[in-house]
Amino acid sequence: MTYLTRRTALKTLAGASALAAPGLMTGASAQAATELSFWTWRQEDRTQYATLFGEFSAANPNIRMAFQGFEPQNYGTALSTALAAGRGPDVIHIRAYGGTEQFARAGYLEPLNRTSVPELANFSDAALGSVSMRSDKQVYAVPFASQTLGLFVNKAIFDRLNLQVPETWDQFLATCRAIRERGGGVVPLANGMATAFMVEVFASVFTLSFHGQAFVNDLVAGRANFTDPRYTGALARLLELREFMPQGYAGVDYPTQQQLFLSGRAAMFAGGSFEIANFRRQNPGLVMEFHAPPAPTAGAPRLVSLFFDGGYAINARSEKKEAATRLIRHLATPAFGTRFSALLGNISPIRGAEVTDPLLARVAALNASSTDYIMAVHFRFQDPTGSTLLQAGVQRLLAGSVTPQDLGAEITRGIATYHAPFRS
Repeated sequence: MTYLTRRTALKTLAGASALAAPGLMTGASAQAATELSFWTWRQEDRTQYATLFGEFSAANPNIRMAFQGFEPQNYGTALSTALAAGRGPDVIHIRAYGGTEQFARAGYLEPLNRTSVPELANFSDAALGSVSMRSDKQVYAVPFASQTLGLFVNKAIFDRLNLQVPETWDQFLATCRAIRERGGGVVPLANGMATAFMVEVFASVFTLSFHGQAFVNDLVAGRANFTDPRYTGALARLLELREFMPQGYAGVDYPTQQQLFLSGRAAMFAGGSFEIANFRRQNPGLVMEFHAPPAPTAGAPRLVSLFFDGGYAINARSEKKEAATRLIRHLATPAFGTRFSALLGNISPIRGAEVTDPLLARVAALNASSTDYIMAVHFRFQDPTGSTLLQAGVQRLLAGSVTPQDLGAEITRGIATYHAPFRS
């Protein structure tokens, strides 16, 4: 994350005000209406939110919305600066897990319950847990999306080379070799190592099926740590992928990875379902599929990683909490979830929300065989986060400067500074 000085953050806030959605507040009726401000790091979704909020205002004509989007890398600092000064938006797009907890702990978020927001019943315990304090399980937001990590496949390339989507690890390696040898310069796997968060995505996609659900259960229960052979053995599998990644993969960043896949210069991409809408915008003609990563052996489970992306929260210092609560309740309804999925190309975590898009429906089906995105869900609350340790470690692992066993030990030692089960 890019950390801004207070002065720079305040300048960022001033610049972001220009992003307020002008079409959402017009006419004399808007002057009499309550204006709710909404901040998000998803500035690319401005048009879709204009539609979603417009539909809410049509049903609630005394409430109008003002949308402000920020650069993702600056959002946390801009939001922290505003909230610390007693300002900020009425409704906050908040990141999940540690991203929620840091603001809830500081008293910046309004607690929610099933009396004020009965629609919380529309969410699973796991979804609500992503926007709650771990200490007392208090909910502070309405979850807005689930994300799934898996393998994107360029169907046209696979058809041209007469290839089937691999189901096992050996089949996957054989498929990569076939693409390299017969693909006419197509790279088998688009992923690189230059963007830290995508290193973690890459590692999760290809290790999860090897260490399995039982390891995750043992890890969460305190019966295992990252030195476990199930985990270090899974990390070792990543070394087998280096020859199929782009030339100079250590310096290949996230936008380049995306463009390699979008342009057809790479046949596969380990990524998240959050890519789907963006990929379609950039290349409407791309015929892509989304699959669970290969299993270790035939018949073994093929698992995807699942996490919740964040939620909609109310500023504890907002003077418009009644209107904000009406919005929050609307954002927790199946009708909103259905519209959200249709417009934004993400899966809503709201029970009863419908997914009509075939590719998103495929992702939703894969979620039946999923487990936690480990570091984000369990070890991204204190420093050094599990994500930071894993991201830097996998970069060094693929560079050959650390072994899987050494990396597992490093991660365990780092997390043990605040996680007691890892100290024994």
